Amino acid sequence: MTLNDQLANIFSQIMNAERVGKQEVSTKGSVLVKQCLALLKENGYLTEIKEVKTQQGELLEITLKGTINNCNVIKPRFAVKAYEYEKFEKRYLPAKEFGILLVSTSQGLMTHTAAKEKNLGGRLIAYCY
Repeated sequence: MTLNDQLANIFSQIMNAERVGKQEVSTKGSVLVKQCLALLKENGYLTEIKEVKTQQGELLEITLKGTINNCNVIKPRFAVKAYEYEKFEKRYLPAKEFGILLVSTSQGLMTHTAAKEKNLGGRLIAYCY
């Protein structure tokens, strides 16, 4: 199955696996996908991410923790200024300081809290809680 948005596909695979209680998901990944998954792991949503070489190419094996309530990409990728994060937190996250927004900034991909600390704006990529 190939659709245009690889990150959205992987997030929906993760959500489907979480709903049925699976522990692992295998998928192909790009640089953006790997960075997003690394941030999710860093923030305690995933246990492990392994790159496995197969005959079909490189696969990512994602070990789930079972702590994700919801995660999805944000389309369109809204431009956000450093002082506007609260507006999007209210829109995409269920409560204050619960969950993360993934933001692409001039200094790379990071969570909205790290971007707020560095006083950086950027483009919203995804959310997870």
